[in-house]
Amino acid sequence: MLWMGLGTVACLGYPFLPPGGGRAVAAWLFGLVALLVMVAGVRRNRPTDVRPWYVFIAGQVLWVLGDAAYAIDETVRGFHPYPSWSDAFYLSAYPPLIAGLYGLARGRRRREWSGLVDTAIIAAGLGLIYWIFVIGPILGDTASPLVGRLVTIGYPTASVLMIAVVARLVTRAGRPTVSGWLLIIGSVLTLAANVVYTLMPAVLMVAGDFVYTGFLFAYVYWAGAALHPSVSARPRATGREQFGRGRLAILTCSTLVVPAVLFLQGAHVGRPVSWLAIGVGAVVLFVLVLIRMAGFVAQVQAQAGQLEILAMRDELTGLANRRRFEQRVREALETGSPQVAMLDLTGFKAVNDRFGHAVGDELLAAVGARLGSGLRPGDLAARMGGDEFAVLVADATAAEGDTMAARLGAALRVPIETGEHELLIGAGIGVAGADGTDDAVELLRRADVAMYAAKADGDKLRRYSADLDDEAGEEARLGAAVRIALDTGQFRLVYQPIVSLPDGRIVSVEALIRWDHPDRGFVSPAEFIPVAEQNGLIVELGAWILRTACAQAVVWRNTLGDAAPERVSVNVSARQLAEPGFTELVSSVLAWTGLGAQNLILEVTETAVFGGGQAVQAVKDLHELGVRIALDDFGTGHSSLGLLQTVPVDVLKVDKSFVDNITLAGREAVIATALIQVSHGLGLMAVAEGVETAEQAAELHRLGYRLAQGYHFGRPVAEPDFLGEPTAVAVV
Repeated sequence: MLWMGLGTVACLGYPFLPPGGGRAVAAWLFGLVALLVMVAGVRRNRPTDVRPWYVFIAGQVLWVLGDAAYAIDETVRGFHPYPSWSDAFYLSAYPPLIAGLYGLARGRRRREWSGLVDTAIIAAGLGLIYWIFVIGPILGDTASPLVGRLVTIGYPTASVLMIAVVARLVTRAGRPTVSGWLLIIGSVLTLAANVVYTLMPAVLMVAGDFVYTGFLFAYVYWAGAALHPSVSARPRATGREQFGRGRLAILTCSTLVVPAVLFLQGAHVGRPVSWLAIGVGAVVLFVLVLIRMAGFVAQVQAQAGQLEILAMRDELTGLANRRRFEQRVREALETGSPQVAMLDLTGFKAVNDRFGHAVGDELLAAVGARLGSGLRPGDLAARMGGDEFAVLVADATAAEGDTMAARLGAALRVPIETGEHELLIGAGIGVAGADGTDDAVELLRRADVAMYAAKADGDKLRRYSADLDDEAGEEARLGAAVRIALDTGQFRLVYQPIVSLPDGRIVSVEALIRWDHPDRGFVSPAEFIPVAEQNGLIVELGAWILRTACAQAVVWRNTLGDAAPERVSVNVSARQLAEPGFTELVSSVLAWTGLGAQNLILEVTETAVFGGGQAVQAVKDLHELGVRIALDDFGTGHSSLGLLQTVPVDVLKVDKSFVDNITLAGREAVIATALIQVSHGLGLMAVAEGVETAEQAAELHRLGYRLAQGYHFGRPVAEPDFLGEPTAVAVV
């Protein structure tokens, strides 16, 4: 910047000017030019809030007038009396300078009481030090004229306030802009020069010219702050108060001033302790800190309340979420006889496929609005996940529950307008009462069973009865059982090792879900995953798998160190990828568990991303987040090679069907060879799945595979043996 360069040269040349009135006039002219540059910078850049700048400029005007009075004294009288008119101008400049700086530190937040209290705490701590070691002794020196003593203590008093405001400017939320740093540097230079000017007369006699240079440099940096384009920008902040380490350190030091002063004064034998000043300072600091902490606690409580509201609310529709709904059902069972209606939309997937997920989201929001608009006080509508909704009537008879469900069905039969589209959808509605049970899980299960029965009847309304448990199809019963399993913690995860070849060292694990039903026994994922995919529970189930697997990976890293697996793989379904906010879910899970994005692999199938759209965009967003993407069962889908051009992939998982007969000279061996060549050519990792024999492992290594997975290396278990002897491969 031209101004900064020329100003620096002028400041460096100032000490070498001939002493006397000429030098004082030059300093005044330089200050005047800097003032004009500052005004021009503010007018050109138009800061968001210009008023603090004009207040600051008012202080600069008074400072330049002080320079003019000083130059007149030097030119006309040949000396500079103390105190003089220049001191009057300089001291009167501090209030608008400090007020302007505080306004700039505060930004656009008009009621930033916390910043004001922080500034007061800093000022109180510094003021106590100045009073005891500077101001008190000066006032007690009766040999000096009273006016001179008042002027002398005026400078350090102004410095105390200015230091407090500069500290606030440094520690406010967000990183300072270039303009902010120039303001801070100029203020620090002014403070340093001011301390020497008022409190170190011996230094002033020897190096006074260089001390005055500090004031000139302040002109340069302050004008540069107004001239820099970043004056129109605001530091990037989070939108809420940041109580960072810098602010905490400064406030801590300020509150420790009282014991520090007592220690310093008490350490000098014979020197009286300023009990009155220390006592007043201690009380002031205590009250300010108490106010600050009370406000901080209130803020934390308010934020906790907001987080609780967000945790109980569905972001897309604004309705309650499943967690809130289940909580209200439990409360309703304690106080009355509730009725619950479960609704599953028909045709929603077709809307998504035909018009896109944006229209689908609008449709869900419109359905949520209709469900919530006709409720009685005390009733509750919720989005349970995907396109499944629920309504709770807190205390009602069966007839009232049926009437409510019929009203909901009628509301959904009216076409819904979303943008340019008029959509007509249906819904299967199941209603259940709490007769004979006080268990919220059982009540929701009944409503689920009735809903599946309604869907089977062609989107009709069905009320739960005991015979539905026998009449309902296996899929309906299994879907309701999945819901109960999620609520009661019946699912668990096991982890199958993925090893490096040929040493057999475990480098990562794949998380796999298992379900041990209390009555059915082991239920295969091949049975319940498709059901969960269809009824939307896969979204909640997948989120649980993701959280559990990432948390377990962090536990292994903390307990096993280098022996822990480098990465954990989690399977993701097509419906999860299509769910709005899936990328944000993954990001929040990584932040909550502390697992690095590079340590997570998400496995997607070719069919999940074949149709493009939201699923591919979600994969791209996840890849940009740093998460690795694996294409599972590679080679068995529609257009495997074409997907590698449209989907960001890091890992190819070669399907077990190509590994089973790898040791035979057949089509499978040829395909497996081609796939490893493709992966090498594209710079991807290839994992051979389903390796069950040492011969298969050896042949895969010969073909170029360096990662493998299968029973030969380890079955899926809750705790793989990371510290055991690896299953090495014989190299031939």
